[in-house]
Amino acid sequence: MDAITGAEQIAAPPPQHPVAVVQPLPGIGDMVWHLPHIRAIAAYAGGPVTVIAKPRSLADQLLADDPAVAGIVWIDLNPKGRRGAHDGVRGFLRLVRTLRAHRFGTLIMLHHSDTIAAAARLAGIADRRGYGFGVQRLFLNHGPFLPREVAGLHQHTRATRYLRAAGIPLASEEPSLSVPAVARSEARARLGGGLVPFVAVGIASSEAIKQWGPIRFAELVGALLDHGWRRVVLVGGPDESASAAHIMSALGERAHYVRLALGWHLRDVQGLLAEAAFYAGNDTGVMNMAAAIGKRTYALFGTTPPFHHASQIVAICSPNTGVRDGMDRLTLDAVLAAIVRDRGSLAPPED
Repeated sequence: MDAITGAEQIAAPPPQHPVAVVQPLPGIGDMVWHLPHIRAIAAYAGGPVTVIAKPRSLADQLLADDPAVAGIVWIDLNPKGRRGAHDGVRGFLRLVRTLRAHRFGTLIMLHHSDTIAAAARLAGIADRRGYGFGVQRLFLNHGPFLPREVAGLHQHTRATRYLRAAGIPLASEEPSLSVPAVARSEARARLGGGLVPFVAVGIASSEAIKQWGPIRFAELVGALLDHGWRRVVLVGGPDESASAAHIMSALGERAHYVRLALGWHLRDVQGLLAEAAFYAGNDTGVMNMAAAIGKRTYALFGTTPPFHHASQIVAICSPNTGVRDGMDRLTLDAVLAAIVRDRGSLAPPED
């Protein structure tokens, strides 16, 4: 029994190639959290792995240049707002066929799903590993298995506990992203070229309760312009076009200092974030990317407790974090004060 993880210590055989790693949490941030674990498994396996993920994670974009990843296989279970291709009995059988077609030798699950584990068994994957909570354990055949109490921990912590119990070396728990020089230069070109220092402001959110809102983001951008910034870039998905238009309208003539990066490919977003002076915005996948790239990241956690997995994240919370109206109570003054405390000033670096 491992003293830290509480898991049974069972020696597993070496993984059989090709190796698949299942990380089916749907968000970009979820995939960023698991980057250290995926890379550690690839190193342990002695070669790149295939990541099984949900389309909303944009894993194909995020991991396109990662040498630890051989490819992506999509799993379409329980998508928001529609029926997935792998939902229901027919969808389950379709998933079994998909897994069988790839002839994986080893499958390692960084998740508690019974459905995916059962599909892996029916697909004939010989070596099936994972957390083993509850019914899932019936479909896995190699330990170690984590104790049930670990199921209540954060997903990043669960994955770390599993690797530790399995004896898979994990150099660092903190996610990191390397940005190719060409991505940085392409981002500069898309923003209009030049070397003007800028702030990346993340206006997207996966949930309404995590959204600070265009009115306050317009105030934040205005405050940055007041303190001497000559460029601010609004970052988000294509769904943020209305919010961006509201912000630009509220800024009036000063809107010409603002650039939009909406719906960009994640490779281009990485280049943009690498060029930014810092990031400020909602708790999103882009926020996690900024921190993983090594940028100072001022993240607005008005409604949810911050998860301290990245050294670059400065969590900005409203009183009584966890209450659903927390973002409404997160004031502009509180956000500006947090940035000043950390940076010493709101002003851009001197030319």
